[in-house]
Amino acid sequence: MIELKSMAVAMPEVTGHPNRRAFRGVLTMVDVASERAPSGSKGHRVLLTKRAAEAALPSLLGMALDYSPALDRHDVRRKVGVITRADIVGRNVEVGGYLFARDFPEIVEEIAKSLPTSDHKPTDSFRARLVNAGVIHAAVSPSDLGNWREGYRLRAALRAATERILSLTIAMKRTPGRRLTQAEEFHPTIRAETCVAAGPAGLGLSYEVTGVEIADTRAHVWTLSKVTFTGAAILRKDKAAYRDTWIELS
Repeated sequence: MIELKSMAVAMPEVTGHPNRRAFRGVLTMVDVASERAPSGSKGHRVLLTKRAAEAALPSLLGMALDYSPALDRHDVRRKVGVITRADIVGRNVEVGGYLFARDFPEIVEEIAKSLPTSDHKPTDSFRARLVNAGVIHAAVSPSDLGNWREGYRLRAALRAATERILSLTIAMKRTPGRRLTQAEEFHPTIRAETCVAAGPAGLGLSYEVTGVEIADTRAHVWTLSKVTFTGAAILRKDKAAYRDTWIELS
């Protein structure tokens, strides 16, 4: 069973509009810890709860999609598109909308030539990167490669679950009625970009959220219990806090 939450803004059809090119992609995951610490999290990895994402879904609609020339961070002065649809499908927060194709042809071209990742099928280039990195042997068959990838995702999910249980255990040990410290009262702005540059090729997405409420700021992984989406960015996968995000033309 796949649970679906969906919201969209109805846009009139304009055939052949020169400045409107449709895109779709996965912005982030819910109930899954980020692979890396995002900007604004003080070195903590983060976990966006499904409940928080569902409540914040309306705030995504109409928000801008931006990019930096190096595709390595958010740049709010370079807004290249707008989000008109947001869905929660399983654990994925999927988005769709339009790019300003005539104003920013270079980003449309960059997305068009990016490796397709939406179907998550192992590709020859993906195999080559693993072989070159010494992760797998060149003789590994496509079916074994698929099994290896699924095993990697399972281990990542188990690792995230373990960290989640640890953070909940710490939270349960807190003294009831204790006043929040100054650190626990702050509401940071978090961007799912990272300063680390090592990971898979291709383009991904990064969200920007503000008004963030954190279950326990002392936890190794911050659980985001409330957020407001204020934008998103296109960036290289090696700069994304969530490596399984992607974007493609549609």
